[in-house]
Amino acid sequence: MKLGRLNHIGVATPSIADSIVFYRDVMGATKIHAPFDLPDQGVKVCFVDTPGADGALNGTQIELVEPLPGNASIAAFLEKNPAGGQHHVCYEVPDIHVAKAEFESLDKRVLGEPRIGAHGTLIFFVHPKDMGGVLTEIMEVPAVPGGH
Repeated sequence: MKLGRLNHIGVATPSIADSIVFYRDVMGATKIHAPFDLPDQGVKVCFVDTPGADGALNGTQIELVEPLPGNASIAAFLEKNPAGGQHHVCYEVPDIHVAKAEFESLDKRVLGEPRIGAHGTLIFFVHPKDMGGVLTEIMEVPAVPGGH
């Protein structure tokens, strides 16, 4: 398994609206995408772009994640961390199925089958106890450049 590009850092929040204000007014974010619901995953998400090395908004994104009613995992995270906080990191891979097989061959606990994530590409998560204490999302790079 080779480490791919860090695509985003997931931040759980009790309120995307309040987090948008924070990233805009305190952190100086200039590109905040419109929030949208992912009912299949039980969350509302909003991406905040960060600048890359050249200053253009092409760096790693922040993914704000707010639970929709009935989402137990993000709600449980927020019970332990009422103000929210870092929830996961997401790395890109060229082939999600090859990556899943590689993680499983290393006895890493893959949490579920690949499914469509917030960027419209296939994703899966790896258990934090198998990833140095960090919930890790693996995301297939879009086939079409700019596809996310």
